[in-house]
Amino acid sequence: MSTTDDRRTPAIVEAARRTLERPLASYQLVLGATALLLGLGLIMVLSASSVFALVNYGNSFSIVLRQMIFAVLGVIGAIIAARMPLPLLRRFIVPFLAVSVLLVMATFIPGVGLERNGNRNWLPLVGGFQLQPSEFAKLALVLWIADIYARRQKYLEIPRYVITPMVPVAGSIALLVVGQHDLGTALVLFALIIGMLWVAGLPRKQMGALLAVLFVGLVLAVAQSPHRVQRLLNFTNPEADPDSAGFQAIHGMMALARGGFWGVGLGGSRQKWGSLPEAHTDFILAVIGEEIGLVGALVVLGLFIVLGFAGLRIATRTKEPFVRYTAAGITIWIMIQAVINIGMVLGLLPVIGIPLPLISYGGSSLLVTLVALGILLNCATSEPGARRALQAGRANRKKGK
Repeated sequence: MSTTDDRRTPAIVEAARRTLERPLASYQLVLGATALLLGLGLIMVLSASSVFALVNYGNSFSIVLRQMIFAVLGVIGAIIAARMPLPLLRRFIVPFLAVSVLLVMATFIPGVGLERNGNRNWLPLVGGFQLQPSEFAKLALVLWIADIYARRQKYLEIPRYVITPMVPVAGSIALLVVGQHDLGTALVLFALIIGMLWVAGLPRKQMGALLAVLFVGLVLAVAQSPHRVQRLLNFTNPEADPDSAGFQAIHGMMALARGGFWGVGLGGSRQKWGSLPEAHTDFILAVIGEEIGLVGALVVLGLFIVLGFAGLRIATRTKEPFVRYTAAGITIWIMIQAVINIGMVLGLLPVIGIPLPLISYGGSSLLVTLVALGILLNCATSEPGARRALQAGRANRKKGK
């Protein structure tokens, strides 16, 4: 038996190595993981939101239909982003950043910005839809930072060229989001800033100083909200306040515990019947764990690992500076957000309110994330032989028709 296993293991490793050596390996990994996460997300949004939608809108499908509209728009945007020449894309970066900042600032205007769950980070659209400008600011910042660093590639050994103007501009935008009381999105933006500084090679001394400033700033931001202070103090022991600060965390863990290994079956969640707040948004992973068990949760985790691996692979294999920084930035942003959400649901981090990319309900988040992954697909074509292989595949498909 051991001899058979010894022979089989190298064969599996060799097959994986050969697969990764294919020119379009990174492209296919990003595309496959994105498609699976999007499909699973739509299914789980339908399941997790059905009761809430029926009670509040009289139609169990109303929420998932909204999500599907943004999914279609996001896929169209991703296709355009994946095929757009990167030099053309770079021309739109500064206008995109400016518009994103103006939209974030518009949320502070009385009568314009909308407040939900204590966060003033929404703008009204037609048909009852709402826009969250801070989601667009994430992508705008990634592209702007990547463009700045790509232009300064020869000077990034000098710390001031790494820090300015990136940190003042990006930090100001993150502070605007803090002003909206959206600490979850602000935390992702701050993590993105630190991650991009690390990718650009900022020395440890300057990095340590910035981390210290960031830590103090986050403490002050949390201290301004008694509700967040209470959640932070209770997250290690939510049972101490089960009816308030610990309520959501406790019911999330109850959902995971009930699901066990295989889950209770798709649609069989009890927590989505009103016991678990934000079941179809921030805590959708708890519903996944309850309905399709540890297996389903591990599938989600595995797909994010594949996506992160592919993004870092693109960033390290490319020779183009803009592609490297863009791929790294998109990967850092999506992985950090996923880690925070998963850690929050598992009780490893305080509950701060942040969606799970591609899975949670939220039109703005889904739309922007899909466009970002379309750009990551575009970046994947810069790997050696990838563009040629992709063009050959498209030509063969046309001939087959």
